[in-house]
Amino acid sequence: MGNKSRIIGFDLARAYAIFGMYIVNFNMVFGSYNDTSPVGKFLSLFSGNSSTLFVMLAGMGIALMTNRPHYTDEERKKLRHTVLKRALFLFVLGLLLSIWWPADILHFYGLYLFIATFLLFLPTRYYLIASILSILVFHVFLLIIPFEKGWNFDTLEYTDLWSIPGFIRNTFYNGWNSVFPWIAYFTTGMYLGRLNWTLLITKKRVFLLGAALFIPVTILQICAQNIFTNKELIEIITADYLPPLLPFLLSTIGFGLMLIAGFMYSSSFFLENKFIQNLATTGQMTLTHYIAHLTIGMIIFSLLSGKPYGAKINQTDSVHPLWILTFSIVYFIFSYYFSKIWKTKYKNGPLETLMRKISS
Repeated sequence: MGNKSRIIGFDLARAYAIFGMYIVNFNMVFGSYNDTSPVGKFLSLFSGNSSTLFVMLAGMGIALMTNRPHYTDEERKKLRHTVLKRALFLFVLGLLLSIWWPADILHFYGLYLFIATFLLFLPTRYYLIASILSILVFHVFLLIIPFEKGWNFDTLEYTDLWSIPGFIRNTFYNGWNSVFPWIAYFTTGMYLGRLNWTLLITKKRVFLLGAALFIPVTILQICAQNIFTNKELIEIITADYLPPLLPFLLSTIGFGLMLIAGFMYSSSFFLENKFIQNLATTGQMTLTHYIAHLTIGMIIFSLLSGKPYGAKINQTDSVHPLWILTFSIVYFIFSYYFSKIWKTKYKNGPLETLMRKISS
């Protein structure tokens, strides 16, 4: 019962994360972050929290996949090869997708996986050490390389992405989800995947730690302009996603910890509920749904809204945020029913099956 609750809670968190990414990405292309209406402000709440949760859960998934107490050397070697093949698959798939979707996260995810192969069977404490080091490395980079190098923030284009220096800079320092500091979310997730989630005390401690990070930092961000007069300090405290400075990192990690613990706890009360089981199935197909919403979803919304989708994101002539929220909800409902129907015939989602075949 405890293991089943853990798995469902994990998959429910993934379903929430992919829904949040629907909102963020549809809003990025068709909406405006400058919208000050109540719905517009509501949509902006998902910025950062959804992507960071997505990466934390990815790290958690790899840890759960390799969470047996003992492995032989041969078993460890086989698991590393499997993870390396998945890393290569996601890296290549993500690069291809980035031609269409410049803010792709999959090729970064592939790199997180590659680095994770060197950490898989180390003591759990090393995951947290890796998280701290990656954040420190990023902030050292900030002192050396201007974060805006390569960016046109008016159009959110990375101007020299396909040059060798630009690709390396984007990949490891100032891309949408660059290795530094974003792998901190992944390795934090790996740490969570090693915890004993059958214990109530684990859920309580993770939730309280998340609250201790999220609440004070969020209050500080909200009140920064009233507390401080130094403009640079205010910008550091309130920075959002680009660049991912320490306050942003702490608040989003805290939010992720609270949400994961919340889903792990609440799922134990709904193990036999069919809706919850189908919702968990949706979470099991996040790779398929991620690719689908950035291709099929974007095209459908473009046709419905009359606003063309192009290589540039965050364009002018934004769609009303209520339409973006409505479309995101309706699209998620379709994702739910697709997952439900697909699961009746197949064990894994379409792209998940392809990845498993390639990496087997």
